[in-house]
Amino acid sequence: MKQKTPTRPISQIVHLIIWLTGVLVSLAVGFGMKNQVLTIPSIHPMIVIVAGWIVIVLTILSVILAIIDRLK
Repeated sequence: MKQKTPTRPISQIVHLIIWLTGVLVSLAVGFGMKNQVLTIPSIHPMIVIVAGWIVIVLTILSVILAIIDRLK
C-alpha cells in the first residue's frame, strides 16, 4: 500500500485549488460539447455530443473516487 507523505497545509490548499480548477474546466468542456457550444469541425456533431457526455461522466466518477480515496 502506498504511504502518504506529510505535506504542509499551504501545499494541500494549492493542490485542492488546482484539482478543483481541473474538475471545473473538465465539466465546462464536457457540457460545452454536449450542448454543441464547443464543436470540432472535422468530427460529426453526434460524436462530439457523445464525447461530451463521456467527459462529464468520467469527471463526476473521478470526483467520487477521489473523495472515497481521501476518506480512507
